Parts: sequence; C-alpha cells; structure tokens
Amino acid sequence: MIEMKSVYKTYSNGVTALNGVDIHIGRGEFVYIVGPSGAGKSTFTRLMFREEKPTKGKVIIDDTDISKLKERKVPKLRRKIGVVYQDFKLLPKLTVYENIAFALEVIEESPKNIRKRVMDVLDQVRLKNKARFIPDELSGGEQQRVSIARALVNHPKLLIADEPTGNLDPDTSWEIMNILEEINATGTTVVMATHSQDIVNSMRKRVIAIEDGMVARDEERGEYGYTM
Repeated sequence: MIEMKSVYKTYSNGVTALNGVDIHIGRGEFVYIVGPSGAGKSTFTRLMFREEKPTKGKVIIDDTDISKLKERKVPKLRRKIGVVYQDFKLLPKLTVYENIAFALEVIEESPKNIRKRVMDVLDQVRLKNKARFIPDELSGGEQQRVSIARALVNHPKLLIADEPTGNLDPDTSWEIMNILEEINATGTTVVMATHSQDIVNSMRKRVIAIEDGMVARDEERGEYGYTM
C-alpha cells in the first residue's frame, strides 16, 4: 500500500530530513514511527499525504507515485487518507458535528449522507452525545476523538497520526489508542509517529525507527528502544 524508494528530503535551509529511505507498509498494518526529536519522523509522515514532496525518490500509495501527482489531483488523494494531529486542528467556532461535516461538504456530499456518516463516526469514537458542543466545551481527549472522527469520515484506507497522544494524560492516551486499534481492526492501515515509550512497548506493533533521516530499525512487534 505504501512504498518509499530511495527517498531524500532536503529543505531550502540545507537541512536533510530524510536520507535514502526505503520502506514498504502493507494494507491493514499498524506501524509506529519512532526516533529522537528532529530525526525526520514528521517529514516521513507528511510525505504520505503530499504535505511535502521528496527532493529525490518515489513515494507510492496504492501503485501511484504521489510525488509526481499534479496539484489539482492532491485533494482527491487526501480523501483516501485521514490525518490526526497532536494539536487537534479543530475549527473553534464550529460544533463537533460541523467540524466533521465540513470534510464532506467540500466534496459536495448530499445532506442526507453527511448526517448519516457524521453520526456513524461520532458513534465510533463514542461522542454522539457531544455533537452540538463546540471544541472549547470538550476535554483534550474528546477533542482528539473529534479529530479522529473527522479523519475517518471519508472512509480512508490509510490513517496517519502524528503524535496523537502527545498532549494527553496517560488514561486519556489509552482511550485514544483503543480507538485507533479498533479502526485498524476494520482493515484501515494506521501509521503513527510517537514518543510514547509505554504505548509502543505495551502494544507491540511494527516499529520503524528513524535516526538522522534514515531507517535505523524495522521490527515486527518491536519496542520503543530509546531512553526517555
């Protein structure tokens, strides 16, 4: 499903974030991306939804080299990919329902289908009773669950989570991880960048470690491997 072939990324300031990355992630996998701060994890994940383009190499999603994708086709690509951020990125003046519905309105989905799909994903993240709330009325964990619901509303084949538990307390972090595991169990590929040693060591999924822009480890049922 996801393949990177000899991927390099050098920014305009001369910093090389990725230095010859070769990786394959199959459909339905759950993969942790770990490594020290500044190692290239965020660049690695941003390449997957064309937030960044490689300086050299190929980034292939479902047999399409997205690094060569025309700009007008990028929005269609992103409909197949859900993204969850550490800082939620919710629209503060919209309700929970409206935040999620917005992703369907921009593709001109019918009101009937929007309502059904929004309520379905709110049920999936256990927030149907908060549909009329605005983000400031929610806890951090609830806001992250809204962010996950928004990422799921287009039935993505791939869910990318960049430090989704980074701003949350341990109990709330585990609630989020349980939801991500349920999503993965339905067949969605999950790629999660994280600094959480406890989560990685407890859940024992595939671990790809990025160091100095290169793949330092790629282990099935791996461990975090760094001292906190």
